[in-house]
Amino acid sequence: MAFPTPHFSSIENALTSLFGDDVTIKQADRLSGGDINEAYALTLSDNSRIFMKSNAKANAGFFTAEAVGLNAIAQTNTIQTPRILCSGCSEDVHGYSFLLLEFADGKRPVSNYWETFAHQLASMHKASTAGFVPQGMFGFCQDNYIGSGTQCNAPHEKWIPFFRDCRLKPQFEAAANYFNATDLAKITRLLDNLEDFLVEPEHPSLLHGDLWSGNFLTGNDGKAWLIDPAAYVGHAEADIAMTELFGGFPSGFYAAYQESAPMQPGYQQRRDLYNLYHLLNHLNLFGGAYLSSVKRIIKKYIP
Repeated sequence: MAFPTPHFSSIENALTSLFGDDVTIKQADRLSGGDINEAYALTLSDNSRIFMKSNAKANAGFFTAEAVGLNAIAQTNTIQTPRILCSGCSEDVHGYSFLLLEFADGKRPVSNYWETFAHQLASMHKASTAGFVPQGMFGFCQDNYIGSGTQCNAPHEKWIPFFRDCRLKPQFEAAANYFNATDLAKITRLLDNLEDFLVEPEHPSLLHGDLWSGNFLTGNDGKAWLIDPAAYVGHAEADIAMTELFGGFPSGFYAAYQESAPMQPGYQQRRDLYNLYHLLNHLNLFGGAYLSSVKRIIKKYIP
């Protein structure tokens, strides 16, 4: 699977190639939101606007991986993402990496916004994943990132081994210093008996991978657009579980999703186990404030 994205050695070269010699940046407005990258609304000399994310030169991989994820979602032809203009990385010693995207004003949501969002997400989850995972059904064409943490996407034939080996196990290993011997014994039991708690999906699904309220926006068509993916092929339940982790979406979203893609029985009992991955990631990235939530979930499955 190849998703070519133009790549440039400077923002100036990018603008010249994309818009012509006469187009320059007239104004750059810093945007709020996000704790990993800097974000800007760039107003160009022709009064059009584009969106720019930037980071240190060493973190250029954030943007090339994001572009692959956005392109994979777009390839399903189910739910919109901002159009990718290019990525880039300046060559000077104090350089930076960047990603340029279509600008979404987010001002005019459609009246059935949440229901439309749910139906389109369900369609993405039902779309063919052929070509996204070489030599396997679950995983992705390359490793990527979950926030600023690395995310392994090694191909697996089955979902539960993938979730154990590529999601929970690496996070537990990174967080080992937070746990005592009793905790570690429970973690080993949980990983060894994951088949007792999870189920294989009816079909593999392309997932956004980090679907909380900060990772979608209202696009220029008034519908939800997906941004900042940690994309991979997995069980659709993992995306839905993530939407419930930090406050949840409106009830109409979940009712509409069920209409389009009914959940397998027992999802409510599996939800916290999917979200254990994200809480462990937060524990590893942001510190001990998440430890009590992690331990609560472990205790739920391994008393």
